[in-house]
Formats: sequence, C-alpha cells, structure tokens
Amino acid sequence: MSKTVKQFETEVQQLLDLVIHSLYSNRDIFLRELVSNASDAIDKARFESHSNASIIEGDPEWKIKLVPDKEAGTLTIRDNGIGMTREEVEKNIGTIAHSGTKAFIKGLKEQNVAEHPELIGQFGVGFYASFMVADRVTLVTRRAGHDKSTGVRWESTGDGSYTVEECEKGTRGTEITLHLKEEMKEYLDEWKIRAIVKKYSDYVQYPIVMDVTRTEVPKGVDGKEIEGAGTIEKTSEETLNSMKAIWTRPKSEITEEEYEEFYKHVSHDFDKPLKTIHYAAEGVSEFRALLYLPSHKPFDLFSPERRKGIQLYVKRVFITDSCEGLVPDYLRFVKGVVDSSDLPLNVSREILQEDVQIRRIQKNLVTKVLSTLAEMKEKEPEQYLAFYREFGPVLKEGVHFDYANREKLQELVLFESTGTEAGKFVSLKEYAERMPEGQQEIYYITGTDRAALEQSPHLEIFRARGYEVLFLTDPVDEWVVQGITEYAGKKLKAADRGDLSLESDEEKKEKAAKEYQGLLDLIREKLGDRVKEVRLSSRLTDSACCLVADEYGLNANMERILRAMNQEVPESKRILELNPDHPLMQVLAGIYAKDQGNPRLADYCDLLYDQALLTEGSAIRDPLRFTRLVSELMVSDGKTVIGG
Repeated sequence: MSKTVKQFETEVQQLLDLVIHSLYSNRDIFLRELVSNASDAIDKARFESHSNASIIEGDPEWKIKLVPDKEAGTLTIRDNGIGMTREEVEKNIGTIAHSGTKAFIKGLKEQNVAEHPELIGQFGVGFYASFMVADRVTLVTRRAGHDKSTGVRWESTGDGSYTVEECEKGTRGTEITLHLKEEMKEYLDEWKIRAIVKKYSDYVQYPIVMDVTRTEVPKGVDGKEIEGAGTIEKTSEETLNSMKAIWTRPKSEITEEEYEEFYKHVSHDFDKPLKTIHYAAEGVSEFRALLYLPSHKPFDLFSPERRKGIQLYVKRVFITDSCEGLVPDYLRFVKGVVDSSDLPLNVSREILQEDVQIRRIQKNLVTKVLSTLAEMKEKEPEQYLAFYREFGPVLKEGVHFDYANREKLQELVLFESTGTEAGKFVSLKEYAERMPEGQQEIYYITGTDRAALEQSPHLEIFRARGYEVLFLTDPVDEWVVQGITEYAGKKLKAADRGDLSLESDEEKKEKAAKEYQGLLDLIREKLGDRVKEVRLSSRLTDSACCLVADEYGLNANMERILRAMNQEVPESKRILELNPDHPLMQVLAGIYAKDQGNPRLADYCDLLYDQALLTEGSAIRDPLRFTRLVSELMVSDGKTVIGG
C-alpha cells in the first residue's frame, strides 16, 4: 500500500499542544513513557507466546534497546514486543488518548483469563510526550508472527497530520526514532540517559540496554597494557537498569542485608532502619508496599520544603516521590515504596489528581503503620521508646488532624509525668490504671520543659493529694489535648486552666472567702484590666499566688507558641489566684483591716501580680519598678529586724 497522509482525530492539534506544553512539567518523562510502552508490548508478546510459539520468531531474549545517534541527532527506543499492524497503528496512535493497552486488558477480562500480564497503560498520550523533545517522530513496527513485508512506518512532526505506509521490517516489535530539537540534544548523552533510566525505569522487569563505547589500551596475554600500542575503541552492550524490584519478591527470600541496602537507596540514610514493613494488599485496592521506620529523625523533618519519604510506582515504573496523598503529614518520616497494580492515572503519570484509589491506599498504609507501632509498643517496648524519642512529637500531630485514627493514636502517645523519672514515659492507659481512688480526672500541665514545670505552683495541691500530673512539653501538645478530651471515661483537665473541683473542706472555703472578700475586691480594683478575676485558690498549698487561664482560654505556654510561629496572639486576661493560707495573705489582710487607703497596698498588689507572671515564665511590664519595690521591702524588713 502506498504512503498516505492523514489528519489526526478529535481536535488533535489542541491536544498535542496540551501534551507538549502543559501535561508534563518535566521533559525527562518522555523516555519513561516510551520505555513503559515498550515494556507493555513485551508483556503482550510473552503472554501470547504461551499459546502461539511463532510469536518468538527465534528471538526469545526480551529487551528494550536505546540507540542514541549524535551525528544524526536521533534517539531510538526499540523493543522486540508484540508490535502493531497498520490498523492498530492508526487506531492506537492516530487517535490521541486511545489506549491500546486498556483495550487489551478489557479483551482479556472478557475472555475470563485469570492470569494476565500487568501493563502500565495509556499508550496514546504517553507516546505523544515524545514531541516535548522531538520535532519529528518516526515509528516503524511489525506485528509479531506476521510476515516481514507487513511492517508499518508512521511519521509526524506534530502539526496535526501524519503519514503512514507499509514497509519491510526484519524483526518483530516497534522502534521509535525521535529527531531531537536542537536544544534537546542532551538526551543523546550517555550520563543523561543512564540517569533517567535509573530514576524512572530501574525496576522494569526487562533489560534496558544501550551500546556503550569505551577507549582502551590493548593488553597482552599477561593482562598488562602494551606500551606504545596506542588506544582502541571497544563497543559493548550494557544493561542500564537493575530489574531488581525487591518489594515484588517473597519476604522469605529477602535477607536483612538486602532490606537494609534498599533502605539506604530510598532514604539516603546510612544507618539501619528501626523497623521494616513489607506486605501486599489485596481486595478492593491491590498494591505492594515496602516501608521503613527510620532509627533517627532526618534534619528536615520539620521543614516545609521537605519531601515525603514514600515513592509511588505503578507496575514497577517510578511515578513520583512527592505524592501528597499517600501518607498523612504526621507519618512523613516513613520511608519506602508503594507499587500499585490497579491505580488509575489521569492523562499524566506525573500529575496524580485526588483519586479514590490513592485514598484507599493511604487508609491501608496508615492502618498498617499504626498497627505495627502498637505491636512494637506492646512486644518491643525499648524499641518503641527509641522510636518515640525521635518521632513522638510528629506522631502526636495525628491526634489533632486524623479524627478517624484518633483512638489508635491516643494508645501510642507517651508523656513524662510527676510519677516518672526524667526521660521516662507513661501512656494514658498506664496513667488511668494507677489513678488513686477518688481521682475523677486526668491532669496535665503544658510548658517548655520538665524542669520548669516541676517548680510550677499549679502542681502543689496535686502533690499533696498524691495525684499524678502529665508533663506536656512538646509544642504540639497544646493541640493534642484539644483532640483527646477524655480517656477511659476520664476527662483530661489542665492543672493551670479553669477552677479545680477537688474535694476540700467546703465550710473552711466559705469562711476564707468571707474573710478575704474585701481584700480580693481591692486587689481586683488596683490591677484593673490586667486580670480577668481575683479569687482564692484551691490548687496552692505553698506559694502565695499564681495565674490561671479560663477553661478554654490561652495560657502562657500557648501564647509563647503563637508568638514563636509569628501568629497574632489574641488579647486574653488570666485569673489571679491567691493562697488563703499563705502568711503574705494574712499580712495583706491585716494592713487592709487597719487602713484600706494605705498606698502600700497598691504596691503589694503589683508585686503579687508580677510574682505570678515570673512564676509562669512570662515577662513583667515594668522590671525596674519591680526591683525597686522588692528593694524597699528588704530595707523595711531589715530595719524591723535591727530595730527588734
């Protein structure tokens, strides 16, 4: 049949423009697409050869060959797969986005064939990625098992038309020759081709080969170089890909050394992983996963520019290492690969849209990682503690953001407490189990570090009652306690927020309130808008005063966190609580009873408030006045002692 010129279907020029300029942001993708199509073609040929041996044509060694030609400015991708007839060429390529692969799988399913090869998909669009780098593309193909004279030659410059003619082709399969644009000649360099194959197609199961020429000095029979013999050029065919997709192999066949070596490859970490998770998911969503829990946190764990650690493959072809939907942010430390066999991609393998399969995979991955951590916590507590010391603050983010898994996560979080040594942890379950009789709530306090919290006056009544208080010292803990409001039927209660309803002598409480009411009103008046309220405290036993936030108000720690994040801090006033049993209160009450207009009372009110601010770690408004008042009190007290 003679050469004919045809127009593409379906407004092809607009589609070509989309593919060339918008669909792929990384031009390297073209080679991945063509190699993937070649792999599909070999899969089809292998499958058909089981029932039709003539497909082999005396060439049983499947491979994909890359042929760069710098003189001609061309790059050829050649496979010995199934090839195409003229009708198939026009059907699969003449109409962009027609998927020959998709139709092939559909045919297998209609025939109820149980075991069929996994194919990468979407031949049409992937093929046209070639025009990102080439101004002319030539395709020569012949269907395996057909006569040599039935070859087909297809060519286009991407201008909306193509030519097609029959030709002679001695071998089965397809070869695509890209006539590269002048500015794209780097794709003829050996290093560039190797880098692309290594990144995207390293685990394709067929060898991707290329002839490589090296300059050598001739050697004698003894293996030594022959002096003065000059140099010779030697060309040999080298395989560019490893073909070793470790995650596709049974776990029983993989050694620890192999797992560790692959971990170093995907994580760029030279230490051993803490835990390896290797499994295959079946059912609605089928995929294989090889995941690792690192033994230490990376330097960029909290960097906004970091990349998540799980790589996405589809049938062993690399898709991306930045698929945001694979794992939630609080599991961003997990490294490894996920290889899907049924993930539907949109027109671009590179740009994955929000997809129901991705969400299913994420749900499965999260469940598996959390169950592994729960098992580690129960059976390997020391190993879990090592993990938690590195990644606990990140894991706790999930309590706030992942409502669906909150119950699982609250079993995994650990805290230091008044009942543990420094560096030791307690779980919520352990805390609840050792609560003394009569304790109704789980108490906690937030701050920057344990040492400072241990000195907090807010803990005095809890120590007196023998109640354990959790130390929440990670910044994320302020959000954690918004997610975990109760555990095992016990509400979580902040030691420095709201009023305490601990059992106490109500009669004594009422008597103290009547005794000090006038003084409390005076202090409230003198402090003005600096405080929301002044009241007697049921949480202080030794200290004179402290500041507490409303039940749902901002405490000092939360204000510090917001400022550190450059966030606007809402205006808030805290409550000044005073210890009715402290000698200072009795002195103030005596001065108040003797002379309510005494100007020193205003100074004492300021001192009390500043003392409470310093105790919680906040800055005082007027440090000079504070030091002056303290000095005056010391002088006054000293004169009293001397005079006495």
